[in-house]
Amino acid sequence: MKGRPFDLFEKLYADIDGRRARTPIVEVPTDADIRLFVKREDLIHKEISGNKYWKLFFNIKEFLTADMTEPMLITFGGAYSNHIAAVAALGREIGAKTVGVIRGDELRDKWQANPTLAKAAENGMAFRFVARDEYRDKEKLAAELREEFPDALIFPEGGTNDQAVRGVQFMLDERTKDFDYMCCPVGTGGTVAGIAKFAEAGQKVVGFKVVRDGSLAETVFRLSGKDDTELIDASFGGYGKFDEEHLDAVERMSERFGIPLEPIYTGKMFRKLLELTGEEYFPPGSKVLAFHTGGLQGFVKTENKE
Repeated sequence: MKGRPFDLFEKLYADIDGRRARTPIVEVPTDADIRLFVKREDLIHKEISGNKYWKLFFNIKEFLTADMTEPMLITFGGAYSNHIAAVAALGREIGAKTVGVIRGDELRDKWQANPTLAKAAENGMAFRFVARDEYRDKEKLAAELREEFPDALIFPEGGTNDQAVRGVQFMLDERTKDFDYMCCPVGTGGTVAGIAKFAEAGQKVVGFKVVRDGSLAETVFRLSGKDDTELIDASFGGYGKFDEEHLDAVERMSERFGIPLEPIYTGKMFRKLLELTGEEYFPPGSKVLAFHTGGLQGFVKTENKE
């Protein structure tokens, strides 16, 4: 490998302020008496996209050292995990080996048909497919991996930890301070926790849950130190599940906004958000900011029954 991993990392993540300036905030149309804006975090990097970029930022920065020769990154995720895709792309960028522990051993012989896993493999990631009941005990799996790979950096599912929350602060800047509401899709809770932790006093943070996980409120409170974040169900059938009706809704919103959306995270957030505007959830005159958290690699117009 040419150069040191830390050099490559610094090149990739150079000039934080400049990169933030390249994620525009655009207003999109709504029929309600509010103003709705989107912060295009999806534009920060083609593959290490949106919130995943910032959730990885400090984890990687504090892991890599100048004398490392063969860094290894290991993480967990489902078949359509944006985090899996982002870690694989990051590994390619910095010359690190990557391993993805994938939920569902039924995928072992058919992962090539999954666009997320196929792209991760193209970026050099090796897979370990784990039965769903075994996958639930990720602490045990992580302990076994630490014993097998003592020098590797092992990320939790979705990349959510204290360092990830710390990185999410860079999704906020001077332009986000004037909004009444800030919204984002929620998977493992790290992004909404970071937004809540670093939001201005008086700003309301709303998370749109794309998973059915009753522990998310506790996770967000633990990571953010705040208990005033509202979590709203936007699972529309469950995580990673969507039908033609949902795909058509996402396509219509993409065309209306002039912004590409995907059906698993941002599509579900905006679908529910627009329902709420019709129900007058937001007071008239509110300024609402929704974060586009990337993940466009997961946009495949076919019904997913994961």
